[in-house]
Amino acid sequence: MVHKTLLSIRTRVRGLRQAAYSRISTPIQGLHQAAYLLAALTLASQALALLRDRTFAHTFGAGQVLDVYYAAFRVPDLVFAIVSSLVSAYVIIPRITGMDRAETRRLLSETATFLFVVGGLACVGIALFMPSFLTALYPDLMRAPGQEGFVLLARILLVQPLLLGLSGIFSSVTQVHRRFVLFALSPVLYNLGIIVGTVYFYPLWGLPGIGGGVILGAVAYLMVNVPVLLEAGVLPALRMPRLALMLPIVRDSVPRSLALGMNSITALALTAMASRIGTGSVSVFTLAGNLQAVPLALIGSSYAVAAFPALSEASALEDKGEFTRVLSSSARHIILWSIIALGMIIVLRAHLVRVILGTGAFDWEATRLTAALLVVLAVGLAAEALKLLFSRALYAARQSWRPLMYQLAAGALTVLLAIKLLGQPPAAILTPLAALLKVSDVSGLPILLLALASTLGQIFLLMLSLVALRTVAPGLSRALLRPCVDGIIAAVAGATAAYSALALMGSIAPLTTLATVLAEGLTAGVAGLIVVGLVLHALGNKEFAMIVDLFRTWRRSPEGASGILEPSAEEPPQP
Repeated sequence: MVHKTLLSIRTRVRGLRQAAYSRISTPIQGLHQAAYLLAALTLASQALALLRDRTFAHTFGAGQVLDVYYAAFRVPDLVFAIVSSLVSAYVIIPRITGMDRAETRRLLSETATFLFVVGGLACVGIALFMPSFLTALYPDLMRAPGQEGFVLLARILLVQPLLLGLSGIFSSVTQVHRRFVLFALSPVLYNLGIIVGTVYFYPLWGLPGIGGGVILGAVAYLMVNVPVLLEAGVLPALRMPRLALMLPIVRDSVPRSLALGMNSITALALTAMASRIGTGSVSVFTLAGNLQAVPLALIGSSYAVAAFPALSEASALEDKGEFTRVLSSSARHIILWSIIALGMIIVLRAHLVRVILGTGAFDWEATRLTAALLVVLAVGLAAEALKLLFSRALYAARQSWRPLMYQLAAGALTVLLAIKLLGQPPAAILTPLAALLKVSDVSGLPILLLALASTLGQIFLLMLSLVALRTVAPGLSRALLRPCVDGIIAAVAGATAAYSALALMGSIAPLTTLATVLAEGLTAGVAGLIVVGLVLHALGNKEFAMIVDLFRTWRRSPEGASGILEPSAEEPPQP
């Protein structure tokens, strides 16, 4: 009797597991459905990322320990971009689309083996010379106490590029099968690993303990794709790579890899400059970038990821009209919401930073400087979000070298601008900028110039991409004018409403506790968004109307309630 009861319980638990997996792994076909589902799931991931940063801020503050962690992270980040991306998911996806099971498994096996061997050898070589690299990049940090932990942390983090590179290969199947829920779950688990490393491993092992948490998160990032591979019957195995197979993949991946490498080189150069400005500069610069990454992920990454399979299909069919339609539709939504997000960030910047980071060792001066940096970086939000989409469009159109050339130009411009701006007298740019952002009395102000250089570089890159897309997607630029105008009008109205709400509530309760800061910021934000919605409705904005219709469909549809979304009538389902 007991045996039968236990068997029944195990059967029911297995059934619940299978039902849960079926729910989260259901393919999502519609572009906008996928994009907004991804945005919702990305919000969960970004919430954990913010919790991670809050843990860092509370534990370390804007000081040397956090500077060392972020500085150490840049070298493996560059390794990932250059080495692990030699086999890029954006090159694999078009190839395995429509490929049979046996061919897909063979391609994945050979590319994974190639990446593991080549990337592993490169990481071992870099680990041997890590002290020299860090001394050349961060002389001030290497002269400070604890340099042994700095070097060890950077070496531990070299395992991450291999794991994330393999994750990219695995996730190509997840994206082709449109299992966007699982795809969006990966960064959630990654950030959980880092939080575990900070809370539990750091007290035991110091800085290397945080590195252990990063590796734990990277393993989880990799493993979340395995169920899809098993279900599709294409789980890779070690297999000797064929030269005839790998050469075309590497040839097409190299532009993508080098483009990513330029991003990482630019970030590394800016971080190295920040480390010379003063203690805490690397921390506030990185934390502000992480805050800006939240709307970037919600708006830019969600649409870029959701649109890429559709763009690849349209390109493979040589359907320029469909290609342009998908690209234009995605870009219009990105522009609209990026501009509105900028307006809200400008007004609520101090509340955002105080709620998310203003705790423990993170003092008021660091809070104000981070808030100012956030505004400067957010000015380039629309440009950076569109870059994610437009680069994928060019990859889908098999023009892989163009993003590389543009990234080279933009990266060089960013670094040169940063050097030039830092060499200018403060009265030329820095003093007026600090006064505009109300941080004139804060130390470490030159870090604002690095953020300004980064933003100008992103805008320049966007202009180059728009020029390139004239032949790939004719008429795209004209289609983007209306959401720009609507977005600016709605952003100004929403920001004005939010600012008025802040002024009204500021006279009611002093901002002395986290609860009051959160309540005031949340109320002002909701007021601003309500006005944004009313203005967009009055303007007859198509993107806003589409979102309203989408939520109405979700509310009425039983499938929508369960997370299983029907494809749009305008978008063909994945065969």
